[in-house]
This record gives sequence, structure tokens and C-alpha cells, in this order.
Amino acid sequence: MSRAEQPSRRPEQPSRRTVLAAAVAAAVVSGAVPAAADPAGPADTDGAPTGQVDYHAWTTYADWCRGTAQGTRAVAGSRPGLAIGTALGSLDYPDPHTGRTSTWEYATWTSPVHRLSVPATETIASWNAHTPAGTWIQVELRGTYSDGTVTPWYVMGRWAAGDQDIKRTSVDDQTDGRSTIWTDTFAIDDATTGLRLASYRLRLTLYRKPGTKLTPIVWRLGAMGSDVPDRFTVPASTPGPARELTVPRYSQEIHVGQYPEYDNGGEAWCSPTSSQMIIEYWGGRLTPEQVAWVDPAYADPQVDNAARFTYDHQYKGCGNWPFNAAYAATYKDLQGVVTRLGSLTDLETLIAAGIPAITSQSFLGSELTGAGYGTAGHLMTVIGFTADGDVIANDPNSPSDPAVRRVYDRREFENIWLRTKRYNAAGKVSSGTGGVCYLYFPADPTAAQREALAAVGVR
Repeated sequence: MSRAEQPSRRPEQPSRRTVLAAAVAAAVVSGAVPAAADPAGPADTDGAPTGQVDYHAWTTYADWCRGTAQGTRAVAGSRPGLAIGTALGSLDYPDPHTGRTSTWEYATWTSPVHRLSVPATETIASWNAHTPAGTWIQVELRGTYSDGTVTPWYVMGRWAAGDQDIKRTSVDDQTDGRSTIWTDTFAIDDATTGLRLASYRLRLTLYRKPGTKLTPIVWRLGAMGSDVPDRFTVPASTPGPARELTVPRYSQEIHVGQYPEYDNGGEAWCSPTSSQMIIEYWGGRLTPEQVAWVDPAYADPQVDNAARFTYDHQYKGCGNWPFNAAYAATYKDLQGVVTRLGSLTDLETLIAAGIPAITSQSFLGSELTGAGYGTAGHLMTVIGFTADGDVIANDPNSPSDPAVRRVYDRREFENIWLRTKRYNAAGKVSSGTGGVCYLYFPADPTAAQREALAAVGVR
């Protein structure tokens, strides 16, 4: 493994845990997962793309009105959202990362059923929200398998933009013996059986300090379901138009040793460093007051800030995919989603519309010419394509900010990003991400940007 990132959140071998996690039941008892009603409701199927990936989201006022609200209310405006109206009640949450138990008021919203156009082996939820101090949110997923049986309510994340009220966290040890949550990813335990996730609902629980009028506001809630076949290689795409976007360059390596409590400092900060590059490309900036906690001797303090506020206290790393997308959306007028793309042609479509992307891949040092390292998992920012179709990437695993811009061979890059299987340095079969990608874009995209996003299944 290189210094670039933690290894894959999923095990290298296909074995899966098969015991129902006590943590699920314990969370219900503790009140962390309120025993709210579980209505089936109508199904949402509009806008689902065909192929190997189905990303679907609830973002409009009509969307929030279609869900089942228990104490929540839809908020109209230029950026419609969901907020607490009248809290259902209060509960105690014992934060496993602080040892403190605090009382919170809560309200819930349950989405309509979304029937996947692509019955899925994996599903990843992502969200955009404003959580002022004294508030936080929880996102859960419950699905129906292709054989008609249902999953438990799985916690996909407990999240706040800050870290003073709760410690944002994924939840380990969630499984029913047929599917498992691996940090931020729902996965069928044995896809060779043919079992798939046919549909799902998402449930939001909004929390606030009792006796206040505080509320989180959730602007986007969605999930990407996919069934990407096992593959060591992928077909080559035909190069498209050349374009390079002017994206800030930040190195994670200049932060090595800084704030080791956030996953050993900069050597593992490829995800937040990549996120910060694109956030600033779209104009996102922090005030001096927001980075005043960072040692003034450190360059690029905004990268340290991104690491702190994407850090998953259970995963013990900054590489939680939805937490990065949610962090990006804390900046004014930005949205963030986690999805999968199918080829470099998809990336070219986005680049042509001015939208850079963050890709997740793993590879041996010999598999990506010019990288100079190998990794079990690394994020980098794709900012363009050369006239020959090669990939121009801002690779944060570089010795300095100026050295971040790299040009990588098209065929090599496409294969290491899109494959689901690979051989690691020990010659054993390991996993690949199958095209995982973060997309950050304006809350009010241009017509060309909307068209490009729709072309890759994001609306």
C-alpha cells in the first residue's frame, strides 16, 4: 500500500460475516435509531438511467412532500429542503467516540420506495445538508431483495458538519447474513447467488438540542445502486475532445505529520485534499476564522480543515466517500454526490461542461506509468484530457503543490479505475472500485452542466 490512502473498506477476499449484528438492535434500544413508522408509500422510479448504475435523489419541494414525514416539514425556496417542524420526542444518544450520552429531540422523513432499474450488488447513499451547531442527522437504508425479503434498517452514516456535538461516524457490524454495510457501502454478501437489491427506501432522522428551534436542513438525499460485473480489465474507450480545467493544486504530502489524530496526518489525506481542490475550483473559500485552529506554520490550512471535517471516527480515516461529498456541500451553493461512471467518455462529457471529478482507484506501481507508487486505494482529481486522450489529473500524492499536475496514460488509467478485480503485490486477488466517483457541482448548474450531469445519470 502506498502512503496515499487507507486500503479498501471492503475485505480483499469474498468471505462475508454472516451473523446479524447486535449493534443494529442495540442502536434501536438506545434510541439512536428511532422506532418510527415504516410505511411502504408510493414508488419513485423517474429519472433512473439504464446500464450498470442507477443514481436517484430527492431534491425538490415536491420530492420532500412525497415522502412520509413524522415531525419534519418541507422547506420551499431556491434550494428546497427538509427541516424539523414539530419534534416527535426526545431520546438519548450514547456517542461511542466521546463516551458522552446526550439527549436530543428528533423528527423523521422516509422516502418513497425507489425501484432500481439496475438491481444492485452495491448501494452507496450520499446527502447534502446544513447542520448548525446543536444539530445532526442520521441516514438509513432499508431495501427489498430480488426474492421479496427485506433488509434491516441499516445506518449509512451519522453526520454533522462540525465535530463538537457528536463525532461523525459510520457504523460497523451491520449485517443480516445476506448483505453487509462496509463503512459507507451496502453490499450483497455473495453476488454469485444472483441475489440483488431490487428497491430501497432512505430514512432521515433530524436531531436538535431539546427546547430549541434549531434544525438541520437537508437539500439532497440520494443513493447509487450498481451491478458492475467482476472484471480485471475493461474495454477501451475512444478519446474525445481535449480540454483542461484550471483547478487548484494541493499536495497531501506537505501535510505529513500534521494532526495525526485525523488518520496519521497528510500521508492518508488524498480524499479531503482532492475534495478541497474542486471545492476551490467552484469558488469555495474558508475565512481566516474558520482555519484559525490550524497551526499558522502550516501551508494550505484549508486541507487540514478538510481532513478534520471529513474524518470518520469509526473508520478512523478521511476516505468515507459520502462524508466527503457532504463536506463539499457545506460550502455555499455547492452540491456533492457519490456515484459510479462507466468510462472515460463519461468523464470527458463532464469535463467538456466544466465539471472536474474525483476518482477512486487502486493499483500496483507498475500499472500506472509515471505515478511512482502503488496503492490499495487512492483518490485523485481528473481535470482534463490531452489531444491524445490521456488523462490530466491533479494527483495529491505528489511532493509539492506544483508537482500535483500529472498526465496518465488513458488505457492504464481507465482500467485501474473501472475494474473490480486486480492482483495485489502479493499476487492475490483484491478488489477495485468499479468506477467510483465524487461529483461536486453548483446548486444551480448551467444548462450545459445539467445536460452533462444527466448524461451520467445525476439529476
